[in-house]
Amino acid sequence: MAQRLNAPDGGSKKNSTVRVAVRLRPYMNRQDEKGEGPCVRGLDSQNLEIINWRNATETVKYHFDAFHGEQTSQQEVFLSSVKPILSHILNGQNASVFAYGPTGAGKTHTMLGTREQPGVIPRAVREVFNLVNAKDEDEGWDYRIGMSYLEIYNEKVLDLLSPSSQDLPIREDKDKNILIPGLTNTTISSFSDFDKHFVPATLNRTTASTKLNQRSSRSHAILLIKVVRTQRTVPHRQQTGKLYLVDLAGSEDNRRTGNQGIRLKESGAINLSLFALSKVVDALNSATAGRVPYRDSKLTRLLQDSLGGSAHSVMITNIAPEYKYYFDTFTALNFAAKSKLVVNKPFTRETVAVPVLPAKRPREEHEGGGSGTAPHKKKQKDKKSELDGSVSSAHYHSLSEQSVVDRLIALEKMIMSCRDKDEQSVLRDLARSRKEIQELKEKQKEFERTTARLSERAKENSTELPAFKNSVAPLQRNVTNPNKQRAVVQPLQVCNLQPPQLLAVSKQSVCVKEKKKKLSDLVEPPDGKENMENPWGSQLEEAVLDQSKQKILHILNTGSFKELKGLQQIGDKKAKLILGWREIHGHFTKLEELIKVEGMTQKRFSSFMKANILSAVGK
Repeated sequence: MAQRLNAPDGGSKKNSTVRVAVRLRPYMNRQDEKGEGPCVRGLDSQNLEIINWRNATETVKYHFDAFHGEQTSQQEVFLSSVKPILSHILNGQNASVFAYGPTGAGKTHTMLGTREQPGVIPRAVREVFNLVNAKDEDEGWDYRIGMSYLEIYNEKVLDLLSPSSQDLPIREDKDKNILIPGLTNTTISSFSDFDKHFVPATLNRTTASTKLNQRSSRSHAILLIKVVRTQRTVPHRQQTGKLYLVDLAGSEDNRRTGNQGIRLKESGAINLSLFALSKVVDALNSATAGRVPYRDSKLTRLLQDSLGGSAHSVMITNIAPEYKYYFDTFTALNFAAKSKLVVNKPFTRETVAVPVLPAKRPREEHEGGGSGTAPHKKKQKDKKSELDGSVSSAHYHSLSEQSVVDRLIALEKMIMSCRDKDEQSVLRDLARSRKEIQELKEKQKEFERTTARLSERAKENSTELPAFKNSVAPLQRNVTNPNKQRAVVQPLQVCNLQPPQLLAVSKQSVCVKEKKKKLSDLVEPPDGKENMENPWGSQLEEAVLDQSKQKILHILNTGSFKELKGLQQIGDKKAKLILGWREIHGHFTKLEELIKVEGMTQKRFSSFMKANILSAVGK
């Protein structure tokens, strides 16, 4: 786990403010469009002034850590602003350099430069290699340098060293370090090795032409140089320093750049991320702000260490002298003045390799059947391991206290003994489980044999039962008229003669017994059509049928909405239609007049009568 150590040059942790340098770009055209001259000018190496847009006769003055005028070379910018912070990364601390400003102000030229005039990035990497090579071999440190290169395009993190990769996530480890899983990390051994990887990756960066810039950067580019130094001797301390070199895309006014389509979308993403960067700076400078919105943008998430974090940060603000860039320049200077107040807290990231005890404890075998010489060999191995453990603990005594070593050895012995006990208990449980499974299989076989015997005995008993004999002749069904209802014959109930009245009563009792079934299922017309002569009515007494009809007619004439819904096949809609018909035409004189109600056909009326009469009889 990484440890936070104080700076080696001080007894307590030092705070460091963001160093801000302003670089003024030369005129792109020697003659200004209106001949008004520059809108901003430098006063000395740290001060400059810009015309006040509210009153042209006044100027607004700014003070920064450094001001680089139009004639300042790339070498002077690097030596005065960037080089002083590079030595920190060799001591396990972080450093950050990023260029900020409007589009067309010269940010990419400041960071990359040309072959003849290299910018900050190639000069900084070369200086890192020079610092590493200048280290004395007798110091006892080994250095390893790696590089990663990415861009943030439309809020997507893309690996420039591996163009085929997709949007990469941004994560935070347990030590609060920002990292990107899947980002290519290439080890480099010299500046020529760096140049071999960096130049092709730079061509993968997204650029396009606008009205203000022929080669405008459409993404934020971040180069990460990681320096890891490891101590050769015990305790093998390891310190990790990171250098962030950031070329931000410029803020754009789409009314002047003429962006459309994809260029307009890119400009919106750039301006949104720069606005989030401004909110982060405002929150860091505000005494009442409880939360810094680093997560509002992927750019601010990656610059979390540079602004308000643990890095030595330098911001190079690029501005343009032309009047058409006046408001962009004015805004950039105000942002630079706010960034100058941001305080970082650098510290050294160091890890210490925990030594592993070489003593290996052999496991004791508790299983029988071993030879007589085996215990003697085990004792010899135990003595040898104890001697090795004593030698290793004596060697480890120079690194830590003896009590800690004793506790580690005791803990290891306890773990090994517990492991053997656990293995024995597992073997006992396994044997017990196998025995229970065998007993269950035997019980299952016995149960299957008993079931087979019972089933055979049941078959034999069923074949020996005498057949049912009835001395009375069975009733004959009359099938001469297929339209008449078939008689319902009940088993074990034989009647010689029944009067018509008793026959109706017996049929009614049959209907009561079959209440759970639909009584309509007892009658199935052979032709599949409704019989308008009510064949089901012939099963009922005429008095019962008339009584049911009168009850239905009474409900239709005097029943409320709820009572009408109580009838079979009458819902909300039909109940309302019946009430409406009743208000217009009066009472129903007979049930057949129900057909006159809207939606009531002859077939529905027949079904309605059948359902309600049978329901009344069933009750």
